[in-house]
Amino acid sequence: MTIAKEREAEILRLHYAERWPVGTIARQLGIHHGTVERVLIQEGMLSPARSPRPSIADPYVPFINAVLDKFPSLTASRIFAMVQQRGYPGAPDHFRAIIARLRPRKPAEAYLRLRTFPGEQAQVDWGHFGKLKIGRALRPLMAFVMVLSFSRMVFLRFYLDAKMPNFIRGHVDAFNFFHGVARIVLYDNLKSVVLERYGDTIRFHPTLIELSGHYRFEPRPVAPFRGNEKGRVERKIRDIRQSFFAARQFADLKDLNAQALDWCTNVAATRPCPEDKSRKVHEVFADENERLLPLPAVPFETTERVEVEVRKIPYLRFDLNDYSIPHTRTHRTLTVLADLETVRILDGLSEVIATHPRSFDKGAQVEQPDHIEQLRQYKHRARHESVLDYLQRAVPSVTLLFEQAAQRGTVLSSLTTHLYRLLDTHGAAALALAIDEALAQQTPHLGAVKQILEYHRHQRGQPPPLPTPLPDDARVRDLCVREHDLDTYDQLTENPDDHDTNP
Repeated sequence: MTIAKEREAEILRLHYAERWPVGTIARQLGIHHGTVERVLIQEGMLSPARSPRPSIADPYVPFINAVLDKFPSLTASRIFAMVQQRGYPGAPDHFRAIIARLRPRKPAEAYLRLRTFPGEQAQVDWGHFGKLKIGRALRPLMAFVMVLSFSRMVFLRFYLDAKMPNFIRGHVDAFNFFHGVARIVLYDNLKSVVLERYGDTIRFHPTLIELSGHYRFEPRPVAPFRGNEKGRVERKIRDIRQSFFAARQFADLKDLNAQALDWCTNVAATRPCPEDKSRKVHEVFADENERLLPLPAVPFETTERVEVEVRKIPYLRFDLNDYSIPHTRTHRTLTVLADLETVRILDGLSEVIATHPRSFDKGAQVEQPDHIEQLRQYKHRARHESVLDYLQRAVPSVTLLFEQAAQRGTVLSSLTTHLYRLLDTHGAAALALAIDEALAQQTPHLGAVKQILEYHRHQRGQPPPLPTPLPDDARVRDLCVREHDLDTYDQLTENPDDHDTNP
């Protein structure tokens, strides 16, 4: 219980000047005796000695102390089971409090303030800032933060995940922002940094090794469970949550990063430097910048490279979305080269077969109009060729008809469609006879073939052919029509006068 300073002064006066005991002070002031004792102890005045109440746990205290000396982190529930086996009659309700009182306290650890030289060290970490909805996708919003340990200059940029490609992009963008590279970069034991660790033996991620070799810095993971070793970036992420991100409005990721860059160069850079309160961060950074390693002539490549197997559909799936490709490039493995703006698709080592704007949606189809048009024409041509092949097998003389019709300028696609329908309604024999007769009469056109077919049908006394069959649809094919009694139609021709209406 927290009490006012005035009440504490009154407790001290009554105890010291008036010699009131703790119980009297507690009753007269209406507060708990433990609060009175706490105030007196804080001021160096011992509380009145009170004989402790006997407890049923007292006989077991030596045993409990011995167990805790050997196993300091053993749980209270396990110790309770052990003393219960030794005859402890009490319930577990208050046993946890007994263990908490007897358990040896770990001495408080003191931390040294870590100081670095200008340009010596930078600290890196990710911060999670919720999720960002893009279309149907819900992407994690991750903040890449790099802080120069001496000047405390900070770089902040948001990405849509914390995977290795964005981890590398964050480094390259940060180095460009600082116009230099710190000699040591400090990390947590992230999977993007450390693949395996056994004590001081570390197996680094190979991409990080390539990055460090390109920029000539030393990657250094902190010791496990030693986050204080990179406390500068930890505190800066907390500061970003409170002074930058809280209640901030932004249109999209690009807008958010523009605001983050402005915050880094203005708000964060104009605060007092913790190493020298008389100067601003950007002033100290101006001195530190001279000590940073220079940037290489060519920045590190940040393009993602992924091999993707494409099956029969002319679309390639990358990062939750489908990108169109030419229909002639299916059934093979293609290469995706992607940055934050563009997705390029390669067949082989260097042949670019498609370029698309990158989408961070989910399940979107990103298409090039020429891919769709080529596929449509291919499907139309394939269907036409299939029908023509069927016609030629059923009626071989149709080939000569097509040749002569083409010489007259007839549209062969329309002729093919109509001849296919005539084959379906009249049959192959009748159509072959009509085509042969039209060719003999030197009238190789559709109208002549139709006229000859109708003439032969009329000569045979056959009814007109049925129209095109109903579509192959279960709703039509399985339709059941109830048979009607035809006798009811006879009533329509009966004369009402023929019936006797008299009762």
